[in-house]
Order: sequence, then C-alpha cells, then structure tokens
Amino acid sequence: MKVLEHATHLALPDERVAGCGDWHGSVGWVRMLARALPVLAPDVTTIVQLGDWGMKPSAMDSEFKNAGIDTVLVCVGNHENFGQITPLFEAHPGASVRVSGMTWLLARPARLTIGGRKVLSLGGAASIDRHSRIEGLTWWPEEAISDEDVAEAIAGGPADVMLTHESPAGSPVRAVRELLRTNPWRLPKDTLAESAASRARVTEVWDAVRPELLLHGHLHIPGGGATKDGRRVASLGRDGQEGNLGFLDMRTLRMEAPSLHQIRDAAEA
Repeated sequence: MKVLEHATHLALPDERVAGCGDWHGSVGWVRMLARALPVLAPDVTTIVQLGDWGMKPSAMDSEFKNAGIDTVLVCVGNHENFGQITPLFEAHPGASVRVSGMTWLLARPARLTIGGRKVLSLGGAASIDRHSRIEGLTWWPEEAISDEDVAEAIAGGPADVMLTHESPAGSPVRAVRELLRTNPWRLPKDTLAESAASRARVTEVWDAVRPELLLHGHLHIPGGGATKDGRRVASLGRDGQEGNLGFLDMRTLRMEAPSLHQIRDAAEA
C-alpha cells in the first residue's frame, strides 16, 4: 500500500452513513454489501468500517464503485497487516492516510467531522489468540492501544461519536458482558490481562470525551445498550453475521440495522 493523500482532520457532509463491523478481508461479503447498499440505502455514500478490515484497497474500490460509495473510513483493528500499515502512519504522524480512490485508514487517534458531528476514532485492540500467531507475519505489537493514543484522544476534548474496534470495559451491551464473563479462561492469563487492559484504555477515553454513541466491532457480538447516564454503545457483528451492517443518522445518532435476510434479498434484487 502507498499513501495517495493524508489529512489531520477529515470533514464529510454526510447526514447518514453506513457502519460496518469486522470484514476480515472477505471479498465475498463486501461484494454482497456492495450489491445491497444501493437498494437498502441509496442516499449513503460513506462507510465507516470498525476494524479487522484486511482488504486490498483496489479490490474494495472495484466492488463499491457501482454502489454509490465514494468514501470508506477504516478504524483499524487488531488483525491487520501492521507490517504494511505502520510505515504509512509513521511517514505522516497524526494524519489519516488515503490508500485508494475511496479508502482512508484513520489515524490513531483521529478527529473528524461527519454531518457536523464531532467524531473520535481510536483504533486497535488486543488479540487473545496472539500465541497462535507469528509475530511480524500474522501478529504485530502495534495492534495495542498505547498510553500515548489515550492521552492524545482525551486531549482532543469531547466528541459526539466514538469509533473503536475494542469494546469498552463494563459495556452496557448485555451480550458483550455475557461473552466476556464466559470467556474461555483456559486461554493464557497474559493475553486475557492484555485484553482487559485494552478495554480499560477505551473506557478511559470514553469516560473523558463522553460521546453520546460509541460504535465498535472486534467481539463478533451484535447488540446495543445504554449506560445509566444515557451513553449508548452499539456492538457490530462480523462479516456474514447478523448486525455487521447498520445505518447511522448523524442528526439523531440513531442506528438501524437491516437483517441478514434483508441484506441478502437486497443483494439479489
């Protein structure tokens, strides 16, 4: 990948965007979304993708070019090729980078404006499967959310929307809490500790910037919930799963998710 453009602040006019959870490089799933989007949401021209992206930018452009999509914003996850991505960010510190005609990899952290709303993106997460991966080939330490990322994200002040790959700790999403409660504790204690620390870093930022809505992927558990003080969290599913796609109204910050059945029907229309 190479950088075609870079920017420290992106501003988009969109009043409605598509939000997507993990894609894991699945061209087949992206192809289905590209066929379904013009039917489900012909007004949508921007996708916000919440990490574990894993796509070849040129392949993604070719899939979306006839779907009316002109911008894909990627909040990077943990299962990314940081061997390719990290040098791009290092060459342009603090900037988001455009790596294809429509694809932007968002800085860590990134501040942007969509439909007049202040948006904070905080990419990265911990891999509980890292012991089964090969450092520098299928796993990179750069996946972690750093203390510097946290400090910079907080220093930017309040946000209306927060985009993350990692879930906050103490999520108000019941399905997420249940998954974490029943996590396979036979996993190495160090990776479980790293995962908990990663969620704590997200929470530190979440509590400081106090967005009305936080969107995340990573856990492959679609669902939503709200804290006692009214902050809402939406957890998006993975490729091929219910809840991978949703449509976010930037005026009301309400999100609607088509069913898997609706996506498939729209793709075949």
